[in-house]
Amino acid sequence: MNVETGKSAVVAWKDCLELIRPQVKPLTYSTWFEPIIPSTLNDGLLTVEVPSTYFYEWLEEHYFDLLQASLRKVLGPDSSLQYAVKVPKQEQLSFSVESNPYPVGSPSVSQSRERNGLPTPVYVREPFVSNLNPKFTFESFIRGDGNQFARAAALNVANNAGETAFNPLVLYGGVGLGKTHLIQAIGNHVSYTNPGKRVYYVSSEKFTIDFVDAIERNNTIEFSNFYRNMDVLIVDDIQFFSGKERTQDTFFHTFNTLHQLKKQIILSSDRPPKDLVGLDERLISRFQCGLTVDVQPPDLETRIAILRKKAEGDHIDLPQDVIEFIASNVKSNIRELEGCYIGLIARHTLEQRPLDVALAERVLRHVISSDKKDLTVEQIQKLVADHFKVPENSLRAKTRKQEIVLPRQVAMYLAKNLTRASLKTIGLHFGGRDHSTIIHACKTVAANIENDDDLRSRVEQLQKQISYIAR
Repeated sequence: MNVETGKSAVVAWKDCLELIRPQVKPLTYSTWFEPIIPSTLNDGLLTVEVPSTYFYEWLEEHYFDLLQASLRKVLGPDSSLQYAVKVPKQEQLSFSVESNPYPVGSPSVSQSRERNGLPTPVYVREPFVSNLNPKFTFESFIRGDGNQFARAAALNVANNAGETAFNPLVLYGGVGLGKTHLIQAIGNHVSYTNPGKRVYYVSSEKFTIDFVDAIERNNTIEFSNFYRNMDVLIVDDIQFFSGKERTQDTFFHTFNTLHQLKKQIILSSDRPPKDLVGLDERLISRFQCGLTVDVQPPDLETRIAILRKKAEGDHIDLPQDVIEFIASNVKSNIRELEGCYIGLIARHTLEQRPLDVALAERVLRHVISSDKKDLTVEQIQKLVADHFKVPENSLRAKTRKQEIVLPRQVAMYLAKNLTRASLKTIGLHFGGRDHSTIIHACKTVAANIENDDDLRSRVEQLQKQISYIAR
């Protein structure tokens, strides 16, 4: 056993963990730090074994500072940490890494290798690889009303893979809503809690490509055996099996074999199985024999939580008004939300501009412009009628009752300022009134807002509601 200042590698790492544990969440600790195995300690260099290359890349990207600070506190300022990928015994002959491991020395592994002149890993023949992205975990998934049931079902499957009636588990919904994140979170959870289980993630497109390749190489039996030996099979975007008859037939038999062996099958799609076109009925029937759950677009609170978590993870002080502005204007999916966030941070960093609403407006200019085009006069009429508690059709009627006149004028004011409809079009939506009536209503509301605090508050509240629903 190599010893440094009276410490063994095991003791040194244990001391580091005592410093790390209070600074991270329990699930983070059990997922990313407990699997690390101390190996050797020599001249201040602590070597630890990690399960995969993905694993150490995640550590370097997210916990570099924490690891470095803990290590230096335990072993001194000149100490360092290096990783070695742990390879299962049955695969040791298939995998080799050149003698120099990967040290903690920079926020990224690739930069660390380049600066230290270290070689890239050499794979003689790749071992079994799950294809899972370690970033997709239940901890990093933001729960909201639109995905709460899907997450609960996914977590149940992750804790009881193959042992529940939720087999297969099918998650469906539009693009960028977190389906891939959830199905891979199941795989990551199973992999870390049951390292001996074979978990495999594949897109339907990759499955098809591999199958065609197997046909060309005349090794379809090996292809089928590979998939039928999985404990957990995760297939993304099954809608792309459409029209591929031989691929569907192969997947049908693979599905049956796994299901009969009580192995867990997890699928995702952009629509419920019954609505999939171009798929064999017997395959659709299999997809429907378990649990099918839809994933809805995130609500405002969830979008705010997603942005806040991303900013915290990046150690960026993102003002609350900026978070709310982005979340209010980007509603379609999480992917677009994250894209706008990245664009904001990029402009802030590269152009040295302050993180404020003005910069957010510039980044979201195309989104807001699109939203404004799609906002309709009817949407505004409905919101105003609900707010003032009057019948929506009364806004289009000829009545001059005061309790109707004010809501009608407010609706006209908002329609002129928040849509691209012409005055003539707006007039038609309000019972065929001419453009002069619309102009008069807008001037009246604008003037009254200056002197009437209650009206100003009402209009501001309506404007905020409209900004949330604008598409």
